[in-house]
Amino acid sequence: MVKPTKMRNRMLFQATLQTKSKQLGSALSKDLQKKYGKKSARVIEGDSVSILRGEFKGVDGKISKINTAKSNVAIDGVKKEKTKGDKFDVYIHTSNLVITSLNSSDKWRMAKLEGKDPTKQPKETDVKENSKETKVANKVEKKEDEN
Repeated sequence: MVKPTKMRNRMLFQATLQTKSKQLGSALSKDLQKKYGKKSARVIEGDSVSILRGEFKGVDGKISKINTAKSNVAIDGVKKEKTKGDKFDVYIHTSNLVITSLNSSDKWRMAKLEGKDPTKQPKETDVKENSKETKVANKVEKKEDEN
């Protein structure tokens, strides 16, 4: 039997980076919850978020940097100023955010959110190969039409 404190420490402070990465989840907004049928998703750079708690409550912005080790993200437009005038990013924990729009560049992530099997999705290389094959077929047809 493992003590609860030891278990908690393993989950939070001694977790592997892979486990830490999974803990970078944030709540989805109401309309995204209806669209995807999920309450939360892992945040990635380019997602638009709204801050729910803390000094910057109510601020909207895009995620610019992610710190996997501390489960924090830096958001565009959320900066603090030092006494000398230098500005620096403020990192906010993902539990204090709500995702308002998703960065849809990652096809694997979008397939997972939509409940599809990402392994059965057409890869970008497959799409490119198909377009090359159709181009070659079109060239052959044009040559036959000219003759």
